[in-house]
Amino acid sequence: MLSQYGVLNVWTYVAGTVFIVLLPGPNSLFVLATGAGRGVRAGYQAAFGVFLGDAILMTLTAAGAASVLRLLPMLFLALKAAGAIYLSYLGIRLLLSAWRPAPAHARTVSSAGNPFRKALLLSLLNPKAILFLLSFFVQFVDPAYPHPAVSFLILAAILQTCSALYLSLLIFGGARLAAAFRRRQGLARAGSGLVGALFLWFAGRMASGAG
Repeated sequence: MLSQYGVLNVWTYVAGTVFIVLLPGPNSLFVLATGAGRGVRAGYQAAFGVFLGDAILMTLTAAGAASVLRLLPMLFLALKAAGAIYLSYLGIRLLLSAWRPAPAHARTVSSAGNPFRKALLLSLLNPKAILFLLSFFVQFVDPAYPHPAVSFLILAAILQTCSALYLSLLIFGGARLAAAFRRRQGLARAGSGLVGALFLWFAGRMASGAG
């Protein structure tokens, strides 16, 4: 079907993409928290940050970044360390916000600042996305096809479509949670604490090499 455009085993790729997208990770968790904290519009701002981050990583992959990281493993370790530090920062801020009185709680890490920029940085420092795009992604491009940019574009379109559908579900689900949070400040603070703890757990996995 798509083999004429240099795409190999497209249904295997689709299945793997869906599985990767559905796995809980910092990107999806941040979009959910933003949707719950600031509503649908801010949720989509965060989602667009994730889309752009993935697009940048896919462009780097097409440009040969996968080979560079294989030759310079310390560079990938540095990226993982940066991601762990940033996630720790977000997690600590969320945990601190969970202990503040209700008025100060209004500006949590998901509601303060620009959600697009935060999600973009989070996406670019997410080892799961980097490993997927630089390792799994390239396995489905036929090296003999004379126009690999077309192959990468098709694979990118499939990935971004799956990601957009899933993040949309999280955004609207988060908006529904927001109504419950507004009625119950204790529930909102518990939610912030849970997300903060998960961010710290993700950071720990990155630092230990398991992420």
